[in-house]
Amino acid sequence: MRLSRYFLPILRDAPREAEIVSHRLMLRAGMIRQQSAGIYSWLPLGLRVLEKINRIVREEQNRSGAIEILMPTIQSADLWRESGRYDAYGKEMLRITDRNKREMLYGPTNEEMVTDIFRSYVKSYKDLPLNLYHIQWKFRDERRPRFGVMRGREFLMKDAYSFDIDQAAARHAYNRMFTAYLRTFARLGLKAIPMRADTGPIGGDLSHEFIVLASTGESQVFCHKDYLDFETPAADTDFDSVEGLQAIVDKWTSLYAATDEMHDKASYEAIPSDAQVSARGIEVGHIFYFGTKYSDPMGATVTGPDGAQTPVHMGSYGIGPSRLVAALIEAGHDDGGIVWPDEIAPFDVAVLNLKAGDAGTDAACENLYKSLLAKGYDALYDDTDERPGGKFATADLIGVPWQIIVGPKGLTDGKVEIKRRAGGERESVPLEAALERFKGKAA
Repeated sequence: MRLSRYFLPILRDAPREAEIVSHRLMLRAGMIRQQSAGIYSWLPLGLRVLEKINRIVREEQNRSGAIEILMPTIQSADLWRESGRYDAYGKEMLRITDRNKREMLYGPTNEEMVTDIFRSYVKSYKDLPLNLYHIQWKFRDERRPRFGVMRGREFLMKDAYSFDIDQAAARHAYNRMFTAYLRTFARLGLKAIPMRADTGPIGGDLSHEFIVLASTGESQVFCHKDYLDFETPAADTDFDSVEGLQAIVDKWTSLYAATDEMHDKASYEAIPSDAQVSARGIEVGHIFYFGTKYSDPMGATVTGPDGAQTPVHMGSYGIGPSRLVAALIEAGHDDGGIVWPDEIAPFDVAVLNLKAGDAGTDAACENLYKSLLAKGYDALYDDTDERPGGKFATADLIGVPWQIIVGPKGLTDGKVEIKRRAGGERESVPLEAALERFKGKAA
């Protein structure tokens, strides 16, 4: 992408309304624009990051055996009356009426709708287990939306829903998602700690929040420090192995970890003082097992092995990709701007032409830019007439992991400079060596 043709509305000053780092940097970097309280447009740079997060989320959901569908944002109130949640959910639900006076709502979650889909088509235990997921926009009318996309009213959510014949099978489905979440967050460059959590309006009796430690987290959390060194389950994890997945879950729940509302002071104080971690945390995922809470009232049953009708056991599993963008920035930034993990960055490499219009630098940059594209890299070519300082500031602000800096002085010696955003290290290398350094992006 040539920066001269890209839509990147950079702000040089931090907006006053932005209270936390991620909100300030997302506005300054031209990633989002606020349209009303808690509702944002995603601009090209922000959308690129969001789509890369979605790709990783999809890959790990698919790896675990979940199947993608897409449900609508607008739901019928009748479904929610069947489950008993329509009047119980609270003012966070946006209730609307269509032109035919039918009561509708903008979905805050999809347990009812996916249960309706399931009961319409699945009739036998032989079609189980089943886990359906989608990535869709949700709306919850937060009393006080704040912190940008960290706590917005409209947000993107990956929500998955499992259906199983009994509690034992449903627990295995829960363990699948537990393990998939550990892998997902690790691939995003985040150390997420699973903590027992309140089930809230979703319901059920088993729930874990996945928490990233950050000073700007919205809640206080408590855990054993050894969690920070636990190894992520491998890519070749067998998601069909009941014993294998249970061992992973047992390990990751073997030490104390709790959100503030589930905190047990006595248990925490039993941890050696040098292993106690008390910090702020950001919730990046939440999983629930709730048995037959929805299948009972909504008649979601299957014919069991004995020929009798039995309600299915269910769970739901949420990750907020839009919230994750902010969490990644909170976990990775410096005075210059955003420091993205390589796999999430909007662009892989930035080519900075320090003297646009000069025949030598133009030719070298064109060669570098086209070579990078041919090798599969998402390359950004700053071909604008901005001063060098401005180009450096922009590349640092938006967090491109690698910068290739091309100026007439260096080219006199046949060299360009390569900068690593994450540490700021710079290296002067021959032009040919720069091309060789970026051999090709792994698929």
